[in-house]
Amino acid sequence: MRVTRSTPRSCVPIRTRRARQKRGHQEIGRSRGGPSTKIHAVVDALGNPVRLLLTPGQTHEMKVAHELLAGICDAYVAGDMAYDAQSLVQDLGARRCVVVIPSNPTRATQREIDKHVYKERRLVENFFQRIKRSRRIAMRFEKLSRNYLAFVHLAAALVWLL
Repeated sequence: MRVTRSTPRSCVPIRTRRARQKRGHQEIGRSRGGPSTKIHAVVDALGNPVRLLLTPGQTHEMKVAHELLAGICDAYVAGDMAYDAQSLVQDLGARRCVVVIPSNPTRATQREIDKHVYKERRLVENFFQRIKRSRRIAMRFEKLSRNYLAFVHLAAALVWLL
């Protein structure tokens, strides 16, 4: 026996549970300030971006430092105290890099740094200020990390051009 419907089917696709699931990584983490994403960057001596990476907001910088600095040799590496780890300093030293990262104040032996070279770390901060001028990056309108990273790369390309 065949049952007929009184109303015709529409052409609208039916949203199933599987279709509503996430379609990729979001890289959104929880922190005290609310949901956030960290942008990690390596810039050259002119402040132009070389490498970019996204992590959730609660992720510590050292978890991606080795991946971010892989392949860099014979260079000055300036960073803040969050990157002060013995493993990273030894790894960069083995690749003939000059490490300009101040020691954590709680460390027993303090490392001497060149303060004039450390002042050039402002180039990284200036890069972040330039890309955050784009409202789409500052407010993170994109849900998926691949889309957000694409816009970060677009803003980084504009930094290279301008």
